[in-house]
Amino acid sequence: MTPDPHANFRAEVACYTASDPMPTMRNLSDLTGIPLDDLIRYVLVKYAASASDAMLSLDPIVFRQMREHVARAETADTSDARLAAYEALRQMINWLGHAEDPVILKAGE
Repeated sequence: MTPDPHANFRAEVACYTASDPMPTMRNLSDLTGIPLDDLIRYVLVKYAASASDAMLSLDPIVFRQMREHVARAETADTSDARLAAYEALRQMINWLGHAEDPVILKAGE
């Protein structure tokens, strides 16, 4: 079975989509008078347009995840666990390195 090159990203998406952002967005819309659709578009465009800055802001989360992979491997103290951690780290580094190139991300390179 071919490993999923986007497994770590999928897990991250699952974590961040566990809660509903809409109540916060509606409250912000009500508070500022900015239409909800405009606020949502602003958030998406601002994030997408600042890929490098956004990736840098993820560093604490990414480094925590990297440390967890290594810690699990060290706790298991097996070659298989270390190889699995290496693969997870390789995927994370690959994803971070290509965050600004959606063609590469889609291709899983």
